[in-house]
Amino acid sequence: MATWTALTHAQGRAAAEALAEACEDVLTPEPVGSGVFEIEDGSDRWEVGVYFTEAPDEIALALLAAAHDAQPFAVSELPEVDWVAHVRRELTPVEAGRFFVHGAHDAHRVPEGAESLCIEAAMAFGTGHHDTTRGCLLALDRMLTAGEAPLRVADIGCGTAVLAMAAARVLPGVVVASDIDPVAVETAQANVLANGLDGRVECVMAEGFSHPLLHDAGPYELIFANILKQPLIELAPDMVRHLAPGGRAILSGILTAQADDVAAAYQAAGVPLVRRDDLGEWATLVVGRPATG
Repeated sequence: MATWTALTHAQGRAAAEALAEACEDVLTPEPVGSGVFEIEDGSDRWEVGVYFTEAPDEIALALLAAAHDAQPFAVSELPEVDWVAHVRRELTPVEAGRFFVHGAHDAHRVPEGAESLCIEAAMAFGTGHHDTTRGCLLALDRMLTAGEAPLRVADIGCGTAVLAMAAARVLPGVVVASDIDPVAVETAQANVLANGLDGRVECVMAEGFSHPLLHDAGPYELIFANILKQPLIELAPDMVRHLAPGGRAILSGILTAQADDVAAAYQAAGVPLVRRDDLGEWATLVVGRPATG
């Protein structure tokens, strides 16, 4: 089946979401889906993608873009591609300290003694190959090597739950994993089952720490938050409330150019920077609540 995409840029999240919603509501032929994604260059520009199984009405798209002060849509017909097979060919396993992230087709390549995390290419919300995820896994590996063994752990904005599962592989407690997207939560639950971690990772839908389970299971000795700059900054006050004294948070999803702003927000909230590591253009921050106060 042939598919078409229509892509544009809008300034600010609200404008982008309004344009995507308008496309869903008024276009004929109807799109089969739409998406809004931040362009991670610090410009607050957002990409709007609309997807069709029939050629879209380009005049209607042009009018909608103009009405929402967006760039003109670029419309493309996509060739038929088996994307899952393509991703499986292109994504090789990732080693991050003791952790080995792989698809089921690479299960035979898990090194002896490694902590295996199987994430299928067909799953949305990340495969563990991004440098932000690898940075978080390396930070966890360093904590373990230093003899730290946090008991209460949360993964905020968990996506596929790869970080939550990594913690559950090597730590004794039950990890709470949350995401704002219900499909992400379903994906996380499926991955937990596929990795034999049922009962070790609890997956919930929540914004920040709003779910009762997240509140009741804290305060946490370790919190992962691999999301984006602005949500991380907005999360800072809640982070200090949910971190136990002496607890650490591993933060990523931020460009190296954004890292100082995020670190400053956490410093102001009472969780100063402990360590920063850059992988390519992405930064991973470890912040910590003092043991007293």
